[in-house]
Amino acid sequence: MGFSSVTCPKMLLYLMGFSRLISYQNCVSQLFFFHFLGSIECFLYTVMAYDRFAAICHPLRYSVIMNSRICVVLAVGTWLLGCLHSSILTFLTFTLPYCGSNEVDYFFCDIPAVLPLTSADTSLAKRVSFTNVGLVSLVCFILILVSYTRITISILRIRSTEGRQRAFSTCSAHLIAILCAYGPIITVYLQPRPNPMLGTVVQILMNLVGPMLNPLIYTLRNKEVKIALKKILLGKGAVSEV
Repeated sequence: MGFSSVTCPKMLLYLMGFSRLISYQNCVSQLFFFHFLGSIECFLYTVMAYDRFAAICHPLRYSVIMNSRICVVLAVGTWLLGCLHSSILTFLTFTLPYCGSNEVDYFFCDIPAVLPLTSADTSLAKRVSFTNVGLVSLVCFILILVSYTRITISILRIRSTEGRQRAFSTCSAHLIAILCAYGPIITVYLQPRPNPMLGTVVQILMNLVGPMLNPLIYTLRNKEVKIALKKILLGKGAVSEV
């Protein structure tokens, strides 16, 4: 909800015909929180992959591996890394002099859209942006692939069909969410020469479609949520908890 709220309200105002102006301070804030919350999401997906690896590959040791102290460290670490990551990007982007055009050719303030407005050399900012956004996301994605490779090997060793189905069911929601999040990130920020039209379409998918699908991806796998939804759709008392 927070990630979508960074860009979507302003975009909706544009579409409704309101002013397209955004102050310099709000532009800085928008870029910071976009990368802050986006990077936290990437780090959390990586942590979730490790959690599923521990649950499926080491079920008897899971409570030891993922104890409360480790969970707190991982949770706090993702927020701190996200803040550091976004602070570096925002600092390098907005310490450059902006004395030319003030029209951002995009529907929100992002690094590829803001850098062309500066009159200074942007090579350092572009390299840091490529490294911090593209490669960090790619490294997280590779770590997730490693975790799921180990998970797949462990699942294939399960003899019962029911056991395999339960294991795959545990991971399916997470895998769908990863594809919705990491695909757009890698597409936008790892292009040598960004395509504005492709970037706009991909960003809209990442900012709107992915977060909109997350509640369905996660909650509809919960038995109680399924029962409550059926009661709402079919009428109270029409569904039994069998």
